[in-house]
Amino acid sequence: MSGLSPSKRVRAALRSPWAKPCVAAVLLAPAVYLVWAAFVDALGANPAEALSLATGELALRTLCVTLAITPLRVISGWPEWARLRRMIGLIAFSYAVCHLLCYSWFDMGFDWGDITLDLGKRPFILVGMLTLVLLSLLAATSFSGAIRWMGARHWQRLHRGVYLAALLALLHFYWKRSGKHHFDEVWVYGAVIALLLGWRLWRRFKPMIVGR
Repeated sequence: MSGLSPSKRVRAALRSPWAKPCVAAVLLAPAVYLVWAAFVDALGANPAEALSLATGELALRTLCVTLAITPLRVISGWPEWARLRRMIGLIAFSYAVCHLLCYSWFDMGFDWGDITLDLGKRPFILVGMLTLVLLSLLAATSFSGAIRWMGARHWQRLHRGVYLAALLALLHFYWKRSGKHHFDEVWVYGAVIALLLGWRLWRRFKPMIVGR
């Protein structure tokens, strides 16, 4: 690869069998750290809250990375980026499941009756659950067999729901942070999601706008 241009080297790396394991290792490294920190008691005075907050934010962060794959593919003209989208989306879903487990275990003691009552008492919990339900549908239909079973058109329509999931996750995060008036990270994630959603809408409606 010594004679290749930088862009061709990147494309070759994306096509490599090592591309997915390397990207997965980077995205899962925070989870490894959290497990290690929990074992050595390095999560602060309230480790349960630290784990819950960290897994939730990692889910939102990884979801933003998932949304960025299509713009990267289109803008760069490198279809190789698409190889990573499903894997990254499944990692985002895994973090969301871990976030739910932290809440269900540490906050509610796996008392499903109390969890049900909590859905009505705290709107941000309900929004979080709706987000997870939507991500579960996307994860369950992320494989090639689902595309054949549903048909490409219906599958694409369903998987555009990832933008709704991102908006719901952001709302959940906003409500969670509002209790302590910590909004800096909320605005950062909001700006990223707005940029990615805006790009998607511009690409969809550009022919109609430009054609006038």
